[in-house]
This record gives sequence, structure tokens and C-alpha cells, in this order.
Amino acid sequence: MTSSIVVKGIQLSARCGVTETERLQHQPILVDLIFRCPNHSAFQSDQLSDTVDYGTITQRIQDIGEGQAFSLIETLAERICHTLFHEFPITRLKIWVRKIRPPLNRIKGSVGVQLIRSRPTIASTDLLHPSPFLVDHISRLPHGRVLDVATGQGRQAMYLASKGFAVHGIDRDAAALHELQAQAQKTGLSSITTESIDLEVNPQHPPDLGTAVYDVIIVFFYLYRPLFPQLLHALKPGGVIMYETFLLDNHLHRQHPRRKEFCLEANELLTLLQGLRILHYDEGDHEGSSGRVRSFTARALARKA
Repeated sequence: MTSSIVVKGIQLSARCGVTETERLQHQPILVDLIFRCPNHSAFQSDQLSDTVDYGTITQRIQDIGEGQAFSLIETLAERICHTLFHEFPITRLKIWVRKIRPPLNRIKGSVGVQLIRSRPTIASTDLLHPSPFLVDHISRLPHGRVLDVATGQGRQAMYLASKGFAVHGIDRDAAALHELQAQAQKTGLSSITTESIDLEVNPQHPPDLGTAVYDVIIVFFYLYRPLFPQLLHALKPGGVIMYETFLLDNHLHRQHPRRKEFCLEANELLTLLQGLRILHYDEGDHEGSSGRVRSFTARALARKA
């Protein structure tokens, strides 16, 4: 069964234009979406967790369109596409972004751009470039079973599997997990398993990740504070957790992530890992993987007693 989700008339008050005058003034922009996602179960289950939350998608588009100025509407449309594929299990997307009051003579309608995109596959070059923090400290990880939280397209999982670790990757993005499994099969890495799970359904009762199940837990660029007790509970005695994500400095200086609650305060990660022995901790402006943009992050390696 194939179905498409249609969201029309998302209203933005954006700053978009070639001239500086246009970029200083807010103007009305409309966005229409038609997309596909793995939502087959939702037709029977009647559960939001089995499809995509249209309200969340709408809010993310508004955050992007109203959060910064753009010279070209093409750039705005491409930025929206990239974000939606990165944050939601969308497999195919058609988007129409248009100015409804363009500053042009003799045009009474709208001016805009339409894009049709499919979810990008995992690039082989990305798989060769895991986090520098992981590469630098892999010798300190005990061999055994690894939980990769918010694994996404699985760069860290693929790297660890190639080094002999058994990796279980969890993420809410079912499409990304499908791509990861396909890539793992293609490269002969049979020690990777995946599970589609939404970790943020109920902040009062985060999902149970098991008791003393994993020798290593890794979390890169994902922050959900209610999950920390479950992470520590799932770690074996003597097991190690490796964590890296954005500091508030990155939100302030580089406007990413857009919402500051997704960023750590100074020394906050130490508090969240309280009770573990800290093997390594630092905060700073760190280089990304394979020449990616630098980010202000906190990085920690800690062992359970």
C-alpha cells in the first residue's frame, strides 16, 4: 500500500530576497508539502507514533524560514528538504515554496520553486569518517555489545562493527535504519542490528533499555535528559558510556540547534553522568568528521563502577 501525506499552506513570515532591503523586511511565504513515510501501521493502529506528526513538521519549517534571512528562495527550499530528511522518516518529498507578494511588476500571482527529492542514501565516504572523538578513544572501549542511541544513518555503528563490536542501533527514523541495514549487508557487517523506537513518547516514563545489557553505550549529537537513568541502568558494571553533543555556545554563536533546550549548559553533562567514573571530559570548539563544520560540544567518556 502506497500513500502520500499532503500539508498545504504553511505560512511563514520570512526574510528572503536578493537585495538587502528585501532581507530586512518580513514577507509572506507559503509552503506546500507532499511526502511519503513508513506509516502503513498507522492505518490500523490509530497511533501517532506510527506516522509523522504534521504539527512538528510545520513548526520545524517555520523555525527554518523565520530563523534567518535567505537571498534565494531556492536555498530556503533546499534547507527545508535537508532538515526534514534528517529529522523525520520521510522517504520522498515534493515541496513548493513561493512568495505570494513578490516585489515584481506585472506579476499578480506567486513566484517560487518546486523541488522533488528522495531520501539520500548513505554515502560511502561518510562511513569512512566516524566521530574523531570515537576514533581517538576506541582503544578505551571494552569489547562486547554496543548500544548506539539515535544512530541515524549509522556512521559510528558501521565503524564499530568494522572493529569487531556487536552494535544495536536505535532511532525513530525507520527509513534511515533500513538504509543502514542495507549498507551493513552490502559491506558484510552482520553484527549490526537495529530497532525503530521513539525515545521521547513519554518524558515521565522513557522506554526501558534493559538492565546491565551493554558493554558500551554511545550517544552522538542527541540530547534527551529524561533518558539518562535508562542509559545508566542499561550499562553493565565496568561498561563505558561515550557521549558528545552540542553546547549552548553553539546555539548562541552558530544558531544550531535552533532550540537551546537541545544544548548542554557548561558542565551539565558531568551532572547527568553523576555516579560514573569520568575517564575523559572536555568542552570546546571541536572539529567535525571529515572536514565537517566545527561545533561547540561537550565530550565525555565514563565508566560504571
